[in-house]
Amino acid sequence: MSLILNIETATKNCSVSIAKNGETILCKEIAEEGYSHAEKLHVFIEEVLEESGTSVHDLAAIAVSQGPGSYTGLRIGVSAAKGLCFALSIPLIAVETLLTLASQAKISDGKIIPMLDARRMEVYSAVFSSGLETERPVQAEVIDENSFQDITETVYFVGDCAEKCKPVLTKENFVFLEDIKYPSAAAMSKISYDKYKINDTVDVAYFEPYYLKDFIMTTPAKKQ
Repeated sequence: MSLILNIETATKNCSVSIAKNGETILCKEIAEEGYSHAEKLHVFIEEVLEESGTSVHDLAAIAVSQGPGSYTGLRIGVSAAKGLCFALSIPLIAVETLLTLASQAKISDGKIIPMLDARRMEVYSAVFSSGLETERPVQAEVIDENSFQDITETVYFVGDCAEKCKPVLTKENFVFLEDIKYPSAAAMSKISYDKYKINDTVDVAYFEPYYLKDFIMTTPAKKQ
């Protein structure tokens, strides 16, 4: 039996799940505009463990969303995951954020394109087959009317970019699954377990989130 704690904090959704052999037992999550990850994450970890009757010493591994996504959110999630791995001497598993998001679309054919907002018309995106094979790796790109025009199959878009991208991406084969906005730790369960079975882990000491873009610190403009 393999119990894995999954942590997803790359977006507005602060999400934690406990899974047994790849099946989610319990998930706690909340998506808020104010990014309450610092306040909610450890509470959620304690709650999923207690409510599932799991001791931290029962855990086989910790899985964490590796990005891309919110700089602060990723730092909070990875720091918590590393701390637990160090304390418990268990492995750390890194899960692609966009793969987790794409896996929430249950389709039998076509392409899945997960997109996360990177401000203005820029998004973080990747292209997956209906079976979740990577057909184009993650990249930051500016969306315009020419984006994804070469894909003739049905394209299912998921993520938090529908509002800004739907008026631009108007081909007949483009479908927006607007109910799938954020990656969830519940969707990490099978992915992290598959990685665990083949010992696909990362170095706890040296692992860093995949930010994709450099973090730029800004200061508010002074009031006149």
